[in-house]
Amino acid sequence: MGQQKQEETMISSMLLLLLLLAPTSCSARAAINPSNNATTTTSARSKAQAAAAAHSSKPLAPALIVFGDSIVDPGNNNDIKTIIKANFPPYGVDFVNHKPTGRFCNGRIPTDFIASRLGLKELLPPYLSSEPLEKHDLVTGVSFASGGTGFDPLTPKLASVISLPDQLSMFHEYLGKVRAAAGEAKAAEILSQGVFAICAGSDDVANTYFTMRARSDYDHASYARLLVQHSAGFMEDLIHAGARRISLIGIPPIGCVPSQRTMSGGLDRGCGQGHNEVAVAYNAGMVREMEALRAKYPATRLVFMDIYGFLYDMMMHPRSYGFTQSTKGCCGTGLLEVSVLCNPVTSSVCDPVGDYLFWDSYHPTEKAYKVLADFVYDNYVKLIL
Repeated sequence: MGQQKQEETMISSMLLLLLLLAPTSCSARAAINPSNNATTTTSARSKAQAAAAAHSSKPLAPALIVFGDSIVDPGNNNDIKTIIKANFPPYGVDFVNHKPTGRFCNGRIPTDFIASRLGLKELLPPYLSSEPLEKHDLVTGVSFASGGTGFDPLTPKLASVISLPDQLSMFHEYLGKVRAAAGEAKAAEILSQGVFAICAGSDDVANTYFTMRARSDYDHASYARLLVQHSAGFMEDLIHAGARRISLIGIPPIGCVPSQRTMSGGLDRGCGQGHNEVAVAYNAGMVREMEALRAKYPATRLVFMDIYGFLYDMMMHPRSYGFTQSTKGCCGTGLLEVSVLCNPVTSSVCDPVGDYLFWDSYHPTEKAYKVLADFVYDNYVKLIL
């Protein structure tokens, strides 16, 4: 028991160190420092554009615009002053040319698969790309997401990443670039017919609330309400910016990802029940809030994408989805490694990767993301088109 307690204390300290090492900044965007490490290689982008051109039918939407956290961040954190990055091996080991791009995965992430199924392109690029975005990539959509961010205003400050309000400011800047490159009509088309997606909340629950204990004056229910308040506010700000088709991805069973099992699941590494309670309360609150927003803005299409039950079933019954391991990540021990702790010096990679639901201790593998993206597309995306 003493040894187990020491291990838990060491793990807690390591994760706290991971978050605290990030230099605090109210606006991580202001600290952008472009480097020679290109977010997406020229050859990878050329292949992606060639594949996109191969789509024979007209795209189902003019663009895909994404806001959120590491689940949908294709590399916006690469050149900002934060420790929350994934632009080094073994991340990207199964990506085009086996190159790390900043995606927190061994390969593609959900927004890449959704962009492909919409007929837009094979890869959704980061807005803060180290390479200038070509016109096609610009007008067919980008991701503003930043790994480690959340709805709670404290979350991006603790991790020194790009807040959702700053992501929205970047979107306004993006529209200016679209107008300059393709005209006012194209910008108007993106606003009225483009698919807008928001994916955040997990870092609020896992990091800000449970690991950092930065909101100790909130119980589970009141913290969920705080997240609902800020999430609904962001959606309304996006509507005011002109977006008309907006999807919000709910918080998954975050207590069941490997790192949270290790941190909060006890000796048997069960799911962190408190984490899941906050997630369920938030999801229910956002369903109600989005009903109110639909009534207030009848010209919009607002869709809540509930992934909680589906992903929970994948975690509890991995073999039904083609996996054998769902409680540990593929990188290193699979218990805690994520971001800088998942690296080529201290972390080996499992073989075969396809057996694992999780790539690191927090993010699913490309194979799992494909399963999840297909579920989201088949059940929800059609409601917003």
